[in-house]
Amino acid sequence: MPDTTGAAGLTVGQVAARLDVTVRALHHWDEIGLARPSLRTAGGYRLYTAADLERLHRVVVYREIGLGLDRIRAVLDDPATDVPAALRAQRAQVTARVERLQRLGTGLDRMIDAHERGVLLSVEQQSEIFGPAWDPEGPTKARARYGDTTQWRQYAERAATRSPEEWQAVTDATTALDGDLASAMDAGVAPGTPEADALVERHRAVFAAYFPLTREMQVVLARTYESDPGFAAHYDGIRPGLAAWFRRAVDASARAHGVDPDAATWR
Repeated sequence: MPDTTGAAGLTVGQVAARLDVTVRALHHWDEIGLARPSLRTAGGYRLYTAADLERLHRVVVYREIGLGLDRIRAVLDDPATDVPAALRAQRAQVTARVERLQRLGTGLDRMIDAHERGVLLSVEQQSEIFGPAWDPEGPTKARARYGDTTQWRQYAERAATRSPEEWQAVTDATTALDGDLASAMDAGVAPGTPEADALVERHRAVFAAYFPLTREMQVVLARTYESDPGFAAHYDGIRPGLAAWFRRAVDASARAHGVDPDAATWR
């Protein structure tokens, strides 16, 4: 590089500004003997020559590619150091880091999409996994209604990393639970019995695929199953009266765990 330092050299502050490093870093490199200024003023201030600046440029470059200070010293000063080999090894590390950052970027893209779309599946995949009655616009409608809630954020974080096979497993678990709820009701299982309570606990576990469900939240959700026309049609379509039976089972289980169903809120 051309000598633009002038006969008097550059001060620490001037070098820091030119190389976009901190004065503290320059002082540290001076103290450990990695890059020392060759000149001093009569007042004892450090001054860097053109040769000093050239060495500092190399230190900065090597540091930016990830070499440690001891390794930089060896590359600059140790004649026994195989510089190309050292740089190739660092190049391999940089490549691995770039690949990791690219994976992180892809993950962030999926997270953004999940927050905006809910389900990262094609319409065809949704129909195949969730069944022909599935409304592909359902997640969009849900985001419009619940997008500012903690539960939507939790749902999106799970959806961002979920594969079609994992969605299929969630669907299968839900379908199996619905069938077992209907069978329990058909068999005359009463809310509050151990068998009914086990199904209520299983519902919370299955629902955790979307977001954690507290007992109070489960009470509110079960009431929604009974009162909301869409949910009620689903459960009563499996067995007439199933939505009401499940709500009573959830209420009984909640009481057994110290939760008053009449006072339960979404929390």
